[in-house]
Amino acid sequence: MAKVITIPATKNKHTAAPINAVKKRRVAAYARVSTDHEEQLTSYEAQVDYYTNYINGRDDWEFVSVYADEGITGCNTKSRDGFNTMVNDALSGKIDLIVTKSVSRFARNTVDSLSTIRKLKEKGVEVYFEKENIWTFDGKGELLLTIMSSIAQEESRSISENTTWGQRKRFSDGKVSVPFGHFLGYDRGENGELVVNEEQAEIVRRIYGLFIQGRSPYQIAKQLTAEGIPTPGGKRTWGSTTVRSILTNEKYKGDALLQKVFTTDFLTKKKKVNEGEVPQYYIEGDHEAIIAPDVFDSVQLLMEKRVKRNSRPSCVTCFSSKIKCGHCGGWYGSKVWHSNTKYRRVIWQCNNKFKGEDKCDTPNLDDAAIKELFVKAVNVFCTDKNAIVAEFEAIEEAAFSTAELETKQAALRNELVMLSELMERNIYENARVAQNQDEYESRYTALESKAENTKAQLDEVSSDIVLKQAQREMMRNFIAELKKLPQAYEQFDEDTWYALVDYVTVYSKDDIRFTFNNSAEITI
Repeated sequence: MAKVITIPATKNKHTAAPINAVKKRRVAAYARVSTDHEEQLTSYEAQVDYYTNYINGRDDWEFVSVYADEGITGCNTKSRDGFNTMVNDALSGKIDLIVTKSVSRFARNTVDSLSTIRKLKEKGVEVYFEKENIWTFDGKGELLLTIMSSIAQEESRSISENTTWGQRKRFSDGKVSVPFGHFLGYDRGENGELVVNEEQAEIVRRIYGLFIQGRSPYQIAKQLTAEGIPTPGGKRTWGSTTVRSILTNEKYKGDALLQKVFTTDFLTKKKKVNEGEVPQYYIEGDHEAIIAPDVFDSVQLLMEKRVKRNSRPSCVTCFSSKIKCGHCGGWYGSKVWHSNTKYRRVIWQCNNKFKGEDKCDTPNLDDAAIKELFVKAVNVFCTDKNAIVAEFEAIEEAAFSTAELETKQAALRNELVMLSELMERNIYENARVAQNQDEYESRYTALESKAENTKAQLDEVSSDIVLKQAQREMMRNFIAELKKLPQAYEQFDEDTWYALVDYVTVYSKDDIRFTFNNSAEITI
């Protein structure tokens, strides 16, 4: 019968170190708090102090470092710099053992927790969870860790749901909060309310004024940057996106739309623009307005119209989308000639000049020529300046009055409310009393169709009101700029250009027509 001889192991299966070797383990600790509240920061400091003393108090351990993250969530590891640095150091052989308070401190995401532990295990690095007394090299360590990580993840989900519920409850109660550090025009009041910061409010009003005047968000951003005005976040360079967000934020007219975005995943904290997936709450008259509501609504209408005007998209310079070809109706665009030489020159020509069989023969223009022609057109236009101003002041109220439209708007709103009540009553009665379903369907369909028609009329009337308000605002700006002009206009400036000119049509070298914002046309 064969004899079996057992050869005992001489090396640790995880670390490959000799079993009987006396060697200090290089030990690091990990500490994390999930918010930056003062009491949590005290907890964070206590954790760092505790683990420094705890590791140094062991003769068989050699202190490496305490890695830590302040005010960071444990739901994923992507943004945890301290955690990621510790793992990288461990994988590169600088750490033998990691000590941490609990599984939830390490990670609240089961997948992140297990994948990290397995990576460390492959490199011979053990993790000790003090609260649960789990050693990852222990045979049952991974099973316990899976269970505890799942519990931590479920706890995180529960906390997230409770937080979300609390936030939505605040929204439904009409409690408004904004990131004041990055919100231009308002400061936080004593009770957390929005209080107008007059210095910043002037910048907001200027942005709206420049947009109504005709400037694009890109051009406004360029001007603010050139003037050294800091962005809401305190940066030097403005972007068109920042300007556009200010122009479309209803809080500047005193209202507040709550829950514009929502968190789709409590683990990744990924956010999404709310497109109807969760309720929204609109609060009218929540705080003092910086921009008058009719001006704000006018800007939204102008924004929409400019976006829809796809044939006139460019807004890089003040002449972009302002010069039209009299031959084909297309817009002029800028072209650079001799770009890499001392003869470099920017000219404007029809974008369709070399397209199709019927080539446009309209002439090219440079900046200097356009400016010179504009100065001439303004001087011709201003010969009737006093008459134009007097005519506008005489007809302003009648031409731009929205009283009749507002009466119609109120009547349509009342009709829509009445139809909605009738539809609800029909549904209620059908649920309580047995009825002929064909008759019920016919009755309900007729009411629904009428409600949809009324809603369409209401939307149209509301749009007409905003359009008249926008036209009035633009004409007021036009007249104000006209009044400021000297008797003899001698030098081109962008403010006058934007305020007075709708567009320029080029027919030939000797026939260039300026259409002003009051629809008057001057041929130069």
